Amino acid sequence: MKAHATTAPQPIEFIDLAAQRRRLGGRIDAAINAVINHNRFILGPEVQRLERALAEFCGAKHVLGVSNGTDALLLALRAKGVTAGDAVLLPAFTFTATAEVICLAGATPVFVDVLPDSFNMDPQSLKSGIVTARANGLRPVAAIVVDLFGQPADYDALEPIARENGLWILADAAQSFGAAYRGRKVGRIGTIATTSFFPAKPLGCYGDGGAVFADDAELAAVIDSLRVHGKGTDKYDNVRIGMNARLDTLQAAILLEKLAIFPEELIARERIAQRYGERLAGLVQVPRLIDGATSVWAQYTVVTRGRDALAASLKAAGIPTAIYYPRPLHRQTAYAHFPVAGNGVPVSERLSAEVLSLPMHAYLDEAIQDRIIDAVRVGLRA
Repeated sequence: MKAHATTAPQPIEFIDLAAQRRRLGGRIDAAINAVINHNRFILGPEVQRLERALAEFCGAKHVLGVSNGTDALLLALRAKGVTAGDAVLLPAFTFTATAEVICLAGATPVFVDVLPDSFNMDPQSLKSGIVTARANGLRPVAAIVVDLFGQPADYDALEPIARENGLWILADAAQSFGAAYRGRKVGRIGTIATTSFFPAKPLGCYGDGGAVFADDAELAAVIDSLRVHGKGTDKYDNVRIGMNARLDTLQAAILLEKLAIFPEELIARERIAQRYGERLAGLVQVPRLIDGATSVWAQYTVVTRGRDALAASLKAAGIPTAIYYPRPLHRQTAYAHFPVAGNGVPVSERLSAEVLSLPMHAYLDEAIQDRIIDAVRVGLRA
């Protein structure tokens, strides 16, 4: 008797950029060709058009396109004069870029904890972190509030703490641009907000890119100067020590086409997230939106004690997963010597051992999503 051949499960994409490309390919090709034809590759007209379009989208008064999300954060800190002896508070449960820029500015990061359900900064831990900073002889000047996985943090709880302690807020919206919080769109929250256009973001380009958002005209002018080597009246009149942090015209042209369909994609992301939530509730801890917030679902992240076994089971079924983040920042070699708020960051440490992100993008169809959900059920029973 002839043995039946077994076929491996058809792998699926964690983020299917090709599906979006099939939808937008002709428009993006035309946009790229237009830049190639006019030859203004640095700060060309598409950059200004994108800045105006982003401002209109979120309501910010001033938007500046920059080279990437990390430079966006650093520009914000430098524009506000953050320096040695200053403490900047941030969550321990985030990507290294958030801490990295504090060190590059010469200041000291102080790590605080996050909430177990929203994954965003814990207001009580922020209070504790401010006390810790002062006990270490530092001047607490700012908090970088990270909107993790797509939804804004609870700014109504965090902003009064910042005001009472003389801190300004930098909203790290690398994962949340397009979301809103109690009537405020991301980009209008914080003294300065920043975002990233890394290709995997909900609004991503075909390389690196980012933006800085501010309502204060003088602050925006300083950021504009800093992103072009500290220029004054022109690029050969340098009035401050700046950076080379400009957004490429080609990336701006691509983002203009993607921004045009972004609202439709956000609706699709919300539908997919709701479907995940309905079918996975009770099996794993599913994400919870705080009252009055929307999410762009940059990641769909569940929490389970059997994370590693589940990830292995899904991989065997051809389903990719990701872990954001497997080690909190204060446990990483580069940051292990910096202060940690109060009694530590136990929620960040637990989440790092239990979070698992499932495939999420605007073009995830129901059949593939059902396959993912069924595989999660099987993996949890194994």
